[in-house]
Amino acid sequence: MDRSGHAVNPARNDQDFEQFRGELDAVERRIAGEIDPGARALVVAGAVFALLISLVLPTAGSARGFDVLLNTEAAGVEHIGLPSRIFVWMVIIFGVGFSLLALTTRRWVLAWIACAGSAVGSVFGVLSIWHRQTPGLGNYVGAGPGIGLILGTIAIMVLTFHWIRVVWSRTAVQLAAEEQRRNAAREAEDRDRKRLTDPPASP
Repeated sequence: MDRSGHAVNPARNDQDFEQFRGELDAVERRIAGEIDPGARALVVAGAVFALLISLVLPTAGSARGFDVLLNTEAAGVEHIGLPSRIFVWMVIIFGVGFSLLALTTRRWVLAWIACAGSAVGSVFGVLSIWHRQTPGLGNYVGAGPGIGLILGTIAIMVLTFHWIRVVWSRTAVQLAAEEQRRNAAREAEDRDRKRLTDPPASP
C-alpha cells in the first residue's frame, strides 16, 4: 500500500517502467544517430567552399569545372577525360551535397555517405591530375592540370580526413551506448528472474 492507503499494483508499476525505459531507449538511439562535429564543422564548411571555388577555376586549359560538369564546348576542346568528369560529379554530389546535408541535419548516416563519397572522389582527383599529364590517343598532349583541379583534389582530401574523424568518433560513442544498453537490459532481466524465482518473504 502507498502512503494514502491505496494498494500498489506491481503490474502497473512494471508497465510504467517499461514504457519509460522504451522512451529512454528511443532518445538514446536518436542521440546516437547524430553527429557533433564541433570545431571541425568550420573546417568542413571551408573545404566545401573551396570545392565550390574550384568549379569556377580552370580544370585544364580554358575548361573550368562547370564546363566539365555541363560538358560544354570548352571541355570538348580540352579533351577532358572520364576521370575528370567523374571527379567533378563526385565533388558536386558528395563533397558539396551530402556534406552540406550532414552539417545541417547532423545525421550520422549522411556524414558516413559524405565520407565514403569524398574518399572515392579523392582517388578520382589524383587520377584526373595524372590523366592530364599523360599523352592521349595519337600522342595528343593537352593542357596540364589546372588550378581548379588541384585545389578541388586537395579540398576533397581535407574533407575526407575530417569526415573520417567525425564518423569514427560517433561510431565509438554508438558502440559504447549499445554496450551500456545491453548491460542494462541484462541487469533488468536478472532482477526480474530473481524476483520471480525467490520465495516470498514470511510475514
